[in-house]
Amino acid sequence: MNNYPKVSVLMSVYNNETTIEKSIESLLRQSYKNIEILINDDCSSDNSVNLIKKLQSENSNIFFFSNDENIGLTKSLNKLIKLSSADIIARQDADDFSNHKRIEYQIKCLIENNLDFVSSRATIIGTGKKIPGISFYIPHKQLLKYKNPFIHGTLMVKKEFLEKVGFYNENYYYAQDYKLMIDLVLNKAKYKVLNKQLYSLNMKDNISSKYLKRQNEFALMAKNSYKKGIA
Repeated sequence: MNNYPKVSVLMSVYNNETTIEKSIESLLRQSYKNIEILINDDCSSDNSVNLIKKLQSENSNIFFFSNDENIGLTKSLNKLIKLSSADIIARQDADDFSNHKRIEYQIKCLIENNLDFVSSRATIIGTGKKIPGISFYIPHKQLLKYKNPFIHGTLMVKKEFLEKVGFYNENYYYAQDYKLMIDLVLNKAKYKVLNKQLYSLNMKDNISSKYLKRQNEFALMAKNSYKKGIA
């Protein structure tokens, strides 16, 4: 795997002081070493920035950026994509953790199968529940009519394909991941979801749970865009 390309892992942070160190450390422990970790702080008011800067001072592959004002996840991720130096983009949320072989498994699958993106299954922190569950075996083109069947934090995607779909749609303050996956699938991306739990996912006090009503409103917009796209 020595000739495999560099991967840029993108993380946007907002008041994640209780999880940010463990989240970053899960990336630093990756078996696949050819990665850069791009972290953007979206005007945190807690101790997140100090914790990030400490880890950055100890690791040359961490690159830290910050916003002058709170702009939200969608725009922060687009900012990081444009700042990245690799041709392969991976995601991770600041309250989640990656299995130490996650990047290795995903880059191997992406390159050897000439895919546009790869994701995986995950384990819910606290319960150990595997997700997706039964729905993992249902065709994604069917599931996209009703929900996002992909775990956003497990995404690894070619940057050129992100450029093809116009990056994350900035009209979506929430459910930007649902809209992105719709755009990737509608543009005939070649992909695979690994039947491995390579990611630990936080489901408590996250964006989706804190702003459920708004999340659902934008998710409905995404569903409608998908139905229109396949009509």
